[in-house]
Amino acid sequence: MSKTYAYLSGFGNEHISEAVAGSLPTDRNNPQSVAQGLYAEQLSGSAFTARPQENLRTWLYKISPSADHPAFEPAKKAAPFWLTPNVGEFETTPERLRWSKFKSPEKSPNSFFESFFTVVANGDASLRTGSAVHLYAATKAMGKQAFCNHDGEMLIVPQEGELRVQTELGLLSVKPTEIVVIPRGMKVRVDPVGNMASGYVCENFGNPFVLPYRGPIGANGLASRRHFLTPTAAFEKSSPADLLIKFQGSFWQTALASTPFDVVAWYGNYVPYKYDLNLFNTMGTVSFDHPDPSIFTVLTSPTEREGIANIDFVIFPPRWMVAEDTFRPPYFHRNVMSEYMGLIKGVYDAKPSQSSEEGFMPGGGSLHNCMTAHGPERMAYDGATREALKPQKLDNTLAFMFESSWVYTPSKQALNASFLQKNYANCWQGFERNFKERG
Repeated sequence: MSKTYAYLSGFGNEHISEAVAGSLPTDRNNPQSVAQGLYAEQLSGSAFTARPQENLRTWLYKISPSADHPAFEPAKKAAPFWLTPNVGEFETTPERLRWSKFKSPEKSPNSFFESFFTVVANGDASLRTGSAVHLYAATKAMGKQAFCNHDGEMLIVPQEGELRVQTELGLLSVKPTEIVVIPRGMKVRVDPVGNMASGYVCENFGNPFVLPYRGPIGANGLASRRHFLTPTAAFEKSSPADLLIKFQGSFWQTALASTPFDVVAWYGNYVPYKYDLNLFNTMGTVSFDHPDPSIFTVLTSPTEREGIANIDFVIFPPRWMVAEDTFRPPYFHRNVMSEYMGLIKGVYDAKPSQSSEEGFMPGGGSLHNCMTAHGPERMAYDGATREALKPQKLDNTLAFMFESSWVYTPSKQALNASFLQKNYANCWQGFERNFKERG
C-alpha cells in the first residue's frame, strides 16, 4: 500500500475512487462478475428506506468479502478502560469537574484503541442515542490488528502528535488542530506517527454527524463543505490480520486470513473524512453582547426533535473581539445542555489559570452538566470587567466542546483518577458583593 495521502473534497458528496483503473463498475453496482475478480459489497450507514438526503451507503469492490472470517470470541483485555453506558460503571453527580492532562493508568506501551480511557458518557448504545468521551495516549502501532466499532462513529480530536489513519477506503494523515470522523462499522487502523500521540475521542451512538443548520447566517460561514477531505482508494496485498470489534460495549475478536484493507475501488457517501479546524470561518458580534456558542458549531448529531442535538461539536478558535460595552468572555450561565470541554492549545479566555495542576490546560477537560452553574473564573471576570474595550485578537488558542442534550455521567474511573482536580470549585470563590442599593 502506498503511504502517500490523496483526498477528495466535499462533505456529503457521492465520491468515486479506484486504485486500479477499470476496477469500478460503471453501469451497475453488483454485476454478475466484478472486474479483476473482485467482490462487490455494500456498507450501509442508514436504513435502506431513509430519505434520500439522509441515505448513507458506499459500494466496496474488495479482494475478499468481509464475511470471510471464523466465529468471534470474547476479547477480555482489549481496551480495559474503554467503557460504554449500558456496560461500564458510571456515577451520577451534579458537581462541576475538571481534569488535568490525561495520565494513563497503565505504564506499558499501548496502541491507539488499547489506550482509551472513558471520562463521561450518556444515552444507550443499544438504542442508538447519546455519546461517550474518551481520552487516548497511544505509544505503539496496532501492527496487524484492525478495529471496527459497531456501536457508533468516532470523532477523533488530536491534541499532541500526528496520527496515521488507515481505513477501508484509504489513508488519512491527521495532526493537532485537525479532526477525523470514522463511520460506524468501518474497519480502521490508527497509529501514532512518532513515539506518542494523545487527544480526545467522541464516540457517537446516535445519528451521524452533519453540518449544522445555519439559519440567518446564510449559505456561507462556519465550516465549508469543500474543506472536508475523504481519502482516495488504497489497498494492501493479502496478508493475515486480527480483527477486533466493539459490539454493545463488549469486545470480540477473530482471525482473518486476509487484510480487511483490500478495497481496490469504491463509490458512495458513507465515508471517513477529516477537517482542518483552522479553516473554520468564525462568526461573531460587531456591535454589542456576547453571542451564544451555537455559532461555533462545526458538526452536529441531530435528534428526532428539530433543534435539539444528540451532540454538537463546537470550537473556540482564534478570533477578533470588538463588542462595545460588553463583558467579552463567556457569561455566567445555567444550561439545559451538558458540556464537556477540552483544550487543544493555548489558553481559553474564561479559564486563564494555567500556573499549576489545578488549571485548564491543553490535554485536560471539564464537565458542566445540565443546569449546573458555571462561567468565567474569578480571575477572568475581574480582568474582563476592568479592561479597556478596544479591538482584541484572541490568538494561539483552540478549545472545543462536546455539548449534548443528554446528561453526561462521569465514569467511576474518571472520578477516582489521579488527574482529577479536587479543588476545581475554588476558581469561583471570593466574588465580591458590590451591590449598593440607591435610596
